Parts: sequence; structure tokens; C-alpha cells
Amino acid sequence: MTHPRHRFAIAAALTAAALVTGCQGESSTESLSLKSLTETADGVPDDGASTCPLPYDMAEAAKTAGLEPDTGPGPVQDGDEPFATAEGGKRAAAGDPLAENPGALVSCTFHIREEDVQVHTLATRGPSGIAPLAPVVSSLAAADNDDLVSYVDKVAQAEVGEVVITDSGNVASVRLKLDGEGDAALLVGTREAGHTSLTREQVDDLTAALADQVQ
Repeated sequence: MTHPRHRFAIAAALTAAALVTGCQGESSTESLSLKSLTETADGVPDDGASTCPLPYDMAEAAKTAGLEPDTGPGPVQDGDEPFATAEGGKRAAAGDPLAENPGALVSCTFHIREEDVQVHTLATRGPSGIAPLAPVVSSLAAADNDDLVSYVDKVAQAEVGEVVITDSGNVASVRLKLDGEGDAALLVGTREAGHTSLTREQVDDLTAALADQVQ
């Protein structure tokens, strides 16, 4: 989930990108749209939620990726952090990236064995849906500014359903198909660069499997 200290980095990343053109989620049959994701985000309490409000089945995704389906909601280590948070929608304040490019972000944390997995689902009215998540990519993948801008640009230009993975191999993104207007992306991240037990291929397959569950 994005942290308040990242907000200025988010704005900077958006500008840079513009220059380079346990309990699983509740089941739902509604198609993913900017409106539906915004409504979902608006329904998440300000202090977060104890379950993911999106229909992700991490155990099934892990199995598809060739991992043991030993999964659960939230991080491995219990703490004060909520399992799910949301930004944008009715929370967006003037000047925020998700106010300038109206949209919503729902962030959920799961774990596979001893591995924390961040799952960020974002939809915006205009391109690029991945841009507000640039600080998350930078933090998890230890990417410098040039690599970050290059990665955001690759995701923005990718086909819907095409997984784009960072050089570090622990962060992957995929553009999602939306019902109606807008642009959407799913970002999956595991630990920090060099510390994840998942292989590059497993992160790729896990991201693709999760994307299939929400579109």
C-alpha cells in the first residue's frame, strides 16, 4: 500500500512518466470498471480493512504459479497494519494524483508461506494507470529514477494482459481490461529486491493468475 511519505514521490513519478509518453477477497461477478473499483475503494474504512474487498483467491493463484497453496490474508507477521487499504475516490484531495487523474486504488496484503505479497489494483480515467504506483515499484525493486521511468513507460505501452516484470524480478505489473472508460493495472510485489524466495517466473505467473481473477 502506498504510504503518506510517498505522496510527493507519486507526483514526481507521474510527471516523469508523462515525459516519456487466510480470508480471501469477497466473491463478485461484477466486471471490473473504473466505477466499480471506485465504489469498492470508497467502501474501505479510512483505517483499512481486515479482508481484501476484491475477489482474489491467493491460494488458487499460487497453485497456478506452481507454488504450494499455503497462503493467508495479511502479512506473515501480525502487526498494526491493515490487510487492505484504499486511496482515491471520495478520499482524493485537490492536487493528489488520483484527483488530477480521477481513479481509485485498492491495496491488499497476502502471504504465501513466509513471503509477504502486496497486491495493488488501480484504475484511472486517463492513462497511465500504473503511474501512481511508481513509488511502490521504486521501493520494492530498488529502481533508480531512469529505470523507474522506463518501467512505467513499458507498462503503459503494454497490451492488456501482458505481464511486465522489473529487472529485479520481484515486482510485476499487468494492464487490466476495464468495462467502459479508463485505464487499469495490477501490480504484485514480493518483499524487496534480492530478498524474495519467489523466482522471476513465479512472480510472472502469480501476477497473470491474479489478473485473470478480476477481469
